[in-house]
Amino acid sequence: MSRSVLVTGGNRGIGLAIARAFADAGDKVAITYRSGEPPAGFLAVKCDITEPEQVEQAYKEIEEKHGTVEVLVANAGVTRDQLLMRMTEEDFAAVLETNLTGTFRVVKRANRGMLRARKGRVVLISSVVGLMGSAGQANYAASKAGLVGFARSLARELGSRNITVNVVAPGFVDTDMTRALNDDQRENIVKQVPLARYAQPEEIAASVRFLASDEAAYITGAVLPVDGGLGMGH
Repeated sequence: MSRSVLVTGGNRGIGLAIARAFADAGDKVAITYRSGEPPAGFLAVKCDITEPEQVEQAYKEIEEKHGTVEVLVANAGVTRDQLLMRMTEEDFAAVLETNLTGTFRVVKRANRGMLRARKGRVVLISSVVGLMGSAGQANYAASKAGLVGFARSLARELGSRNITVNVVAPGFVDTDMTRALNDDQRENIVKQVPLARYAQPEEIAASVRFLASDEAAYITGAVLPVDGGLGMGH
């Protein structure tokens, strides 16, 4: 049965792969994007999740065209990498505002319809960095670690309403961002990964789709690492 699915930041990379996975399964997929031209084949809604009014307007448009959001994948995120001594207040606040507070906004708005329907699936996209830490990414790691506590609190809060809340924590993924690294940087990263390769975006998408499926109905508050073994023990 076709569901109404929203993927934030679904215009490229991991988000686009997730959107395609749900569309291929027959779901009605909406994506949010902040800039550029959105990909064809989805209900694309321009939305900056740091702006509450834009989040509200995006949901109204999606609900009019696809109905109440039944599956939310909170994927939108930013980085502003810098060593702590050089990191500005703005660098720190901007990353948390998008990655953590922005996620709060989109989940809270989706929760309204899910509570009425007494069912729903929420999947938050964190990162192995949120579990292990990474030099030069204190802001990003803090924001992605925060998603774990946020998800687990909501899993306890919403479980009795048949709403599951889970986290996927990708490792290094073969996207435009990692392709911009030079050969030495890419080789050093791969050396840290037991499976000795980058993930494909489709592998992250498959895990997200599983957590939103009927087969995962008894999984909530979980953190699923899809990192080739990089974060074992964290």
